Amino acid sequence: MIKFAVVGTNWITDAFIEGAIASGKMQLTAVYSRTMEKAEEFASKYQDVTCFDDIKVLASSDCIDAVYIASPNSLHAEQAALFIKEGKHVIGEKPLASNITQVEHLVELAKQHQVVLFEAMKAPYTPNFSALQKALPKIGKLRKVHLTYCQYSSRYQKYLNGENPNTFNPAFSNGSLMDIGIYPLSAAVALFGEPNSFTAQGTLLDSGVDAHGTLVLHYQDFDVTIAHSKVSDGVIPSEFQGEQGTITVKGISECLAVDLYRKDEPVLALSRDQVPNTMQYEAEVFAELVANKTILHDGLNRSRIVSNIITHARGVIGVRFPADDM
Repeated sequence: MIKFAVVGTNWITDAFIEGAIASGKMQLTAVYSRTMEKAEEFASKYQDVTCFDDIKVLASSDCIDAVYIASPNSLHAEQAALFIKEGKHVIGEKPLASNITQVEHLVELAKQHQVVLFEAMKAPYTPNFSALQKALPKIGKLRKVHLTYCQYSSRYQKYLNGENPNTFNPAFSNGSLMDIGIYPLSAAVALFGEPNSFTAQGTLLDSGVDAHGTLVLHYQDFDVTIAHSKVSDGVIPSEFQGEQGTITVKGISECLAVDLYRKDEPVLALSRDQVPNTMQYEAEVFAELVANKTILHDGLNRSRIVSNIITHARGVIGVRFPADDM
């Protein structure tokens, strides 16, 4: 049983804890927040949990083997490095870090200290993603892929009202590509590997982050077009178009449903049973990596490729974070 702590006390932390406990392989033993009051308030939902308001004390504590980091994006790299140096395994919310330089540094630290570094990305570990992978040959030669994840941010109105929420603040390494586009991009890289090249476009807000944009990954004989937005809602599924058929995926961030369309054949539902909280699957994979002491794994390579693309795409569209100057 992996004893783990959480850094960050929000809804996604609760969701991960639920999934981790449901995996039967992880046990919550510690909670960190900047104030003891907030840590204790969050931890009150759980049993036998030690609270911390000093992250360095937590990192060196014997009460944990691993940590789940769900703090603001700009803090991910620094906090992950702290725990890695103390010999703790790290599962970091996406994005793993603010840029590729930070990701490469974390990877080297993980190798040096022989701990598992893992980016929390739900889709690639779901049963429906496996169903999608196995079905791709059924549509023949792949020609076009359209991946979409557009979700109107609950904090956008605050931004429009003149407030400065973290979600649209470059100081916290945010923006549509970092927060939303990373999901379909990670799915594409998990399926097809590193593209030969890419093009990027984005519309910037006055704050300096991208509100929405398009990323096109260029492979040998097909392209992957990724549409992402934090200022509009999307309702259409993602598509994989081949010469002999098409596969659609509802909710690419979790692969909620997968359907196969072939000429002159009825639509074939490929969806498998999935648990409602798909974070359970990533927790299971993380626990398996820790158990097997697998330091270099496929997910880590995917995180490096994705971070490299996002870092350079931000350069193209003009999004720069303070973390880029560190």
